[in-house]
Amino acid sequence: MRERLERYFEFERLGTNWRTETLAGVTTFVTMAYVAFLNPSILAEAGMPFQAVVAATCFSAALGSLLMGAFARYPIALAPGMGLNAYFAYTVVQGLRVPWQTALGAVFLSGAAFLVLALAGAARRIAEAIPQELYAAVATGIGLFIAMIGLRNAGIIAASPSTLVMLGNLRDRNTLLAIFGLALTSALLAWGVRGAMLLGILITTAAGVIFGLVKWTPQSYHLGDIAATAGKLDAAAAAKLGLLEVVFVFLFVDVFDNLGTLVAVSKKAGLLDEKQKIPRLRRILLADATATLAGSLAGTSTVVSYIESAAGVAVGGRSGVTAIVTGILFVAALFLAPLVGAVPPAATAPALIVVGSLMMSHVAEIPWATPGVAIPGFLTILTIPLTFSIATGLSFGFTAYALLKLARGEFRREDWLVYVLAALFVARFVYLGRG
Repeated sequence: MRERLERYFEFERLGTNWRTETLAGVTTFVTMAYVAFLNPSILAEAGMPFQAVVAATCFSAALGSLLMGAFARYPIALAPGMGLNAYFAYTVVQGLRVPWQTALGAVFLSGAAFLVLALAGAARRIAEAIPQELYAAVATGIGLFIAMIGLRNAGIIAASPSTLVMLGNLRDRNTLLAIFGLALTSALLAWGVRGAMLLGILITTAAGVIFGLVKWTPQSYHLGDIAATAGKLDAAAAAKLGLLEVVFVFLFVDVFDNLGTLVAVSKKAGLLDEKQKIPRLRRILLADATATLAGSLAGTSTVVSYIESAAGVAVGGRSGVTAIVTGILFVAALFLAPLVGAVPPAATAPALIVVGSLMMSHVAEIPWATPGVAIPGFLTILTIPLTFSIATGLSFGFTAYALLKLARGEFRREDWLVYVLAALFVARFVYLGRG
């Protein structure tokens, strides 16, 4: 049985083993475990029951990660997306005054549309229309993005009304803890210690406990809590004309955030095939679409591939076992939520910063001497972190790429999808630019 599983997950070809995959899965889980508390906190702003959303979050993350690992055999974990949950709570529910049940219906419809695109092969064609140079730019931009998130969570950078960002308070005890964690994790990596990131997170958490910086309030969460949101969605109301734009935004960001994450993690793990394409892409997208459908039925916003999966890849995760381990831990998190909550942001922030630095190597794959590619690549890299959106960064880069090809008279009929996508990106900017 063990040998059959190793063949199924291609351990020999990928150069991995059970120990490495387990360690990678644990590392990914610890790095993204914050979603079990942050997602419910945001959706509570939409009037949704906190404990029910905790259960729905853990359920959807577990299901999505298990599907990704067992069905698609990829080391990518899934969970409700941080950007889309904010859009759900603040724009759709609070801004448009849409009941959260109807908003969940919009998520369901977007998941259904995503599933149809994946089954029809349209999502794969979209992925293959993205130029290879932009894949490298997306991977680099995401590296900056997650490093910026890590720096913000660490308190090393902070918002500024005059300069957008500024140096944070380096005297703050939590910031000092994060700096300690960053130095420790970097040193462990430099020494070649296996599991350096996981060790860094655990040791930093222990240091936080010793110095009284970990605020731990034990609470109990049970699968039965999910009854307050499960099956409460109203897809019929969401199908009305006024919410078609909301469904489109959920779908658009879900598709392109996932493609961006897949590209970044695949390049980091060396999983692209000889043509630099993502293998088993159809299965990957089907797993994500199914998780979004299940998540909306359980009571949470859109489920996406998590860029924190790069942390697991960085410690050697290469097969679907990494995602399976993460999924199993999300099941356990439902009952061990108090322990998961004991890991402070100051302990996970260093891992994000380090992973971001490791992803900078992809910038060398962009031909900087060729303006028609270099400018779109630069815009992609820059706008992903500055707009706090992978989809927006890809939109800028892809649109610039199409416009420059037209300007140089390089239009080819077989590239029609490039221009259709660019037009859709422009339409998205027009929509987002209203109000």
